[in-house]
Amino acid sequence: MTGTSPRALNRQAKERRILQAALNVFAAEGYSGTSMDAIAAKAEVSKPTLYQYFGTKEQLFTEIMLSRRNEMLDAFEHPSSEGMVRDLYRFSWAYADTVLNPDFLSLARLIIAEAQRFPEIGRAYQASGPDRVLRGVMAYLDSQREAGRLQFDDEELAAEDLWALILSAPRNQALHVPDALPDRAAVKRYIDNGLRVFLKAYSTDPTSDLDQLKRLCEQAPTPTGTA
Repeated sequence: MTGTSPRALNRQAKERRILQAALNVFAAEGYSGTSMDAIAAKAEVSKPTLYQYFGTKEQLFTEIMLSRRNEMLDAFEHPSSEGMVRDLYRFSWAYADTVLNPDFLSLARLIIAEAQRFPEIGRAYQASGPDRVLRGVMAYLDSQREAGRLQFDDEELAAEDLWALILSAPRNQALHVPDALPDRAAVKRYIDNGLRVFLKAYSTDPTSDLDQLKRLCEQAPTPTGTA
């Protein structure tokens, strides 16, 4: 099996650099205030190169959301051999590392501020970000229901419960009080407790799953990341 060519690797690296630069600019200037010129300058690429990789500002914004969606849902799309509890734990930390990322928090604040005057910006953010993640979470939880590991009537409500339980409170605080970003120990406290509550409510074998979660929480070091 041949490896990825140097040319392809170079393109991937440039795409990542552009996406990170775009996130920095969007977070600082908001969607309406961001220009492709500013993104090109931040990424240190020419404007024609930027348009070659991403044809429009809308496409670039969507790609930022999609790349983070893929990171968050990797635990569900590539499940662990250790089973559902491990998958939920991995997802929870990937979700935390995204939504508590300072740039994403800044972007979310600016999107909210712009939504009244430019509702299409709010709709674009919702459609390309939270809605896509929600569908991925719903699909995974539904697969676990079909496998007999979870029980619920409405997969959307179950998915909403999951991410509300694991991170709603610290994220809301961080959104409204920018200097109140929780440290890793605080995030772990919310994730561990939120998963316990979720499994008590939805697991078909809560005793076994809660025992596994307890072992995982005790053995796993606090993950490193951006939060």
